[in-house]
Formats: sequence, C-alpha cells, structure tokens
Amino acid sequence: QVQLAESGGGLVQAGGSLRLSCLVSGRTISDYAMGWFRQAPGKEREFVAISWSGGSKNYADFVKGRFTISRDNAKSTVYLQMNSLKPEDTAVYYCVADFTGSGTYSSPRVYHYWGQGTQVTVSS
Repeated sequence: QVQLAESGGGLVQAGGSLRLSCLVSGRTISDYAMGWFRQAPGKEREFVAISWSGGSKNYADFVKGRFTISRDNAKSTVYLQMNSLKPEDTAVYYCVADFTGSGTYSSPRVYHYWGQGTQVTVSS
C-alpha cells in the first residue's frame, strides 16, 4: 500500500522560508510524477508544482521564482522549498504521486495518491 506523509509545515513570517518534505512508503518513486497542491480556507485545491520522473518540472505561475520542487528517489522523498513566503501562501499543502495521464497535470483529479496535508501559515 502506497502512503504519503508530509512534514515541515508551520508558522512563518512573511518573507521567510519553509521546506516541506513528503516521504513515500510502499514503493519507490523513481517512475512516479510527484507534486504538490495546496488548499486555502474557502478555496479550491490548486496546483503548486510537479516533478516528473524524467527530471523536468512545472510550476504554477504564482510560485515561479519562489518555490522549488526537488526529489531524492533513493530516499523516496520529494521536497518543496518555499522562499519569500507571502500571507496568501497560507494553506494546507498536499503531496501527490502517480499522475494518471487522464487529464492535465494541474488538475487534482489525476493523481492516484495523496498525503494528509501539512499546514503552512504565513503571518504578515
């Protein structure tokens, strides 16, 4: 059974940084697309970033230049380095794995596996 466990969330001041981690158990991630979504209160879940198994990456426009996704396949872990955080980045951040290919990668409906989420709160 594949399980995803996020960590690294917390409270940070605007302009600060956090690094989220997502540990995958149950199988290796080397052939998985791994990504991050987030959901703020009262808003829909939205795409943040994805790391493809071939090495390429895609980002939402609102995080380009501030967030970096990376992965360590040997550790079955994907990371999200978040810099220059803004209050509007406050959300629960979810790790996702295994893009189904049945739609656009920015849709939350096209991933087989989800973590439970980790709260990120950015104070102004």
